[in-house]
Amino acid sequence: MTETRSPLTLAEVETLACAAHAGQTDKAGRPYAGHLRAVAEGVRARGGDEAQIAAGWLHDAVEDDALSEEWLAGAALSRRTKDIVLALTKRAGEEPEAYARRILATPGAPLVKEADLAHNADPDRLAVLDEATRRRLTEKYTRMRALLGLGTPGE
Repeated sequence: MTETRSPLTLAEVETLACAAHAGQTDKAGRPYAGHLRAVAEGVRARGGDEAQIAAGWLHDAVEDDALSEEWLAGAALSRRTKDIVLALTKRAGEEPEAYARRILATPGAPLVKEADLAHNADPDRLAVLDEATRRRLTEKYTRMRALLGLGTPGE
């Protein structure tokens, strides 16, 4: 069967992602839409294409149960966007190494994850967290960057 629906525009994806995550906050208590916007803009700034930018908006939607895998499967999005979102969706109990391998094996996903990690590790964002949480998250993000072969930020 041939897809006849027009693909969602980036503006429609943004609206949908913000609505899906409405009421959610990040670890600092800020509206979650700010993180989604920062990741999408980080993807754009790194030269990402429309499929990657759309995935930036949706990268946490399935993992956070904001949207279902069934919704994603039927959405008017490119196969590439769907594949990137699924690659970035952590599974319960999944080891970081397996997660990183899936990201690396999915075209376009490493750039989106790089933008996600960059925003997650932003010193201004981390500064509002308690020391133990800040240390734990910094170690987690540094390890994932290493598993993805990204090096340290700014390299």
